[in-house]
Amino acid sequence: MKFAFIIMNNFNSREDRASIHNGAAQIIGVKDIEDAITVAKELQVDGISCIELCGAFGAEGAKKVIDATDNKIAIGYTTHLPEQDHIFNALFGK
Repeated sequence: MKFAFIIMNNFNSREDRASIHNGAAQIIGVKDIEDAITVAKELQVDGISCIELCGAFGAEGAKKVIDATDNKIAIGYTTHLPEQDHIFNALFGK
């Protein structure tokens, strides 16, 4: 299985990439959801079978990536427990 983790912030998706196990596991930084959709489609063509999205995508962003990949590969997004909301809000300014 090949999988990727996509993180979203002020990244350049062409440069902000790393992989291990000969590319079987990748991490890619994107600047926004549109960039993530482009990257996800490329990963799908390259045989990635699972993409995990950082929490910044939320359910709505994850749905956009799922739709863009025709719901053909596993896509999830990370989240945290409610008791850490204050830490995440302070960190990400929400």
